[in-house]
Amino acid sequence: MRNPMPIRPTSILSLLAVSLGAGAAHASSGDAWEEFRADVSAKCIAAAAESLEDVNAIVDPFGTESYGVALVSGKPKGGDGNVTQICVYDKQTKAVELGGEIGAQVIPASKP
Repeated sequence: MRNPMPIRPTSILSLLAVSLGAGAAHASSGDAWEEFRADVSAKCIAAAAESLEDVNAIVDPFGTESYGVALVSGKPKGGDGNVTQICVYDKQTKAVELGGEIGAQVIPASKP
């Protein structure tokens, strides 16, 4: 029967370092999600501000596996009423794209 592989002190230290690093990443995941939502909101609002005034964003808290998603709403520049656009944020490139304007007749304004 073979002797089991000896445990080396460097192996134990490596395992401990990985474990501590994973714990630190887990502890900051709430902060990371907040940063993610803030970035999605800021980039979607900036993109929509090219064609809308008084832009607001509602961000899906986690998005999909690959994308952040938000609804941005505002008044069309030089127009009346409010419109909503879907904003998609690529989690890898952090680039955003906007869908077309959806009028108020499709998405009614929320009531308090």
